Amino acid sequence: MEKFFLAALQGVNGLGGKRIRRLANYFGSAMEVWQAGEGELRQAKILDEGVLESLLLARRGQPDLPERLQEECGRKGISLCTIEDGEYPGLLKEINNPPLVLFYRGRLAERPRLAMVGSRRVSAYGRNVAESLGSSLAAAGFAVVSGGAMGVDTCSHQGALKKGITEAVLGCGVDVVYPSGNGRLLAEIAEKGAVISEYLPGTRPLAGNFPARNRIISGMCLGTIVVEAAKRSGSLITAEMAVSEGRDVFAVPGSIFSPVSTGCHRLIQQGAKLVIDSHDIIEEYPEFAKKRNKKKNIDEKNKTHAIITETEERILQVLQFDEPLSIDEVIYRLHGGDVVNAAFVLLQLEFKGLVRSDDLHRYVRTVKEGVL
Repeated sequence: MEKFFLAALQGVNGLGGKRIRRLANYFGSAMEVWQAGEGELRQAKILDEGVLESLLLARRGQPDLPERLQEECGRKGISLCTIEDGEYPGLLKEINNPPLVLFYRGRLAERPRLAMVGSRRVSAYGRNVAESLGSSLAAAGFAVVSGGAMGVDTCSHQGALKKGITEAVLGCGVDVVYPSGNGRLLAEIAEKGAVISEYLPGTRPLAGNFPARNRIISGMCLGTIVVEAAKRSGSLITAEMAVSEGRDVFAVPGSIFSPVSTGCHRLIQQGAKLVIDSHDIIEEYPEFAKKRNKKKNIDEKNKTHAIITETEERILQVLQFDEPLSIDEVIYRLHGGDVVNAAFVLLQLEFKGLVRSDDLHRYVRTVKEGVL
């Protein structure tokens, strides 16, 4: 029950982990802090007037909050761990301001973590890169951590789910679906990995929650990979937090004309490792990476090539990795060849996972695992 009192205190606006720890040490436990009288809290001389009023207001408004949290978490299948528990991510304990309590749905990874972040307005190129890297890193034995947002976050999670596990760190309660279109994805992440938050169940996705959320994403991980980021981007904040905690930062280059690659290029200029292949990341952590079966990979590659027809190969040569093409544009670039069944062939290639289509029914090639 003590952890639910701790969680209730963590939910008090402005209180913060350091003050909670001081209060718990002074009174003996989080439960005794929650139950302490106003005079006792003032006598402790730990809280300034504004924060003290926030705590008193929270207790008056929801005196039974710890008990209700326990009931709600049990009913919704939400787990809770404190910084003292074994399942709490080890690297996260080392950051300057770690959350004292984490709520999560699913199971926390027992493997090294790498973060992947980037633009919400992801390009076809960024989508390809994020899915490919997510898949390759998960296959190599890493848990891929991202923020559950649209764009690069979603693509990173989807790629990782194909070959391993992923964790989503939210800026709201773990029982809140945000963004609304990612309900199915978050459910799959919770089934195979974990959906994580420091915020109480039911907390709405307020703008101010996300910078704090970013410190958890970078803090849990050995390194942070930025796929696409504009000049001013929340992803750059995550990268800066990683640097401040002595963690590695990787950046994927893009076109010099692309505004969503400006931030990545700046990171590379400032010393982030340039990534053109998943091995550029994996080679930094040889003690953690899973040994790959080279013969199996070669056999799978040969098997994939064996099922590609000559017509499919011609269309693949026409398609780009970063420039979506409509069916008419594909036919035009074929110079009149195989125009009768181009739409059918594209559909077959999509079934085989070799191309993808967007909402406008334009097509790009997917990236081979581990290669950008």
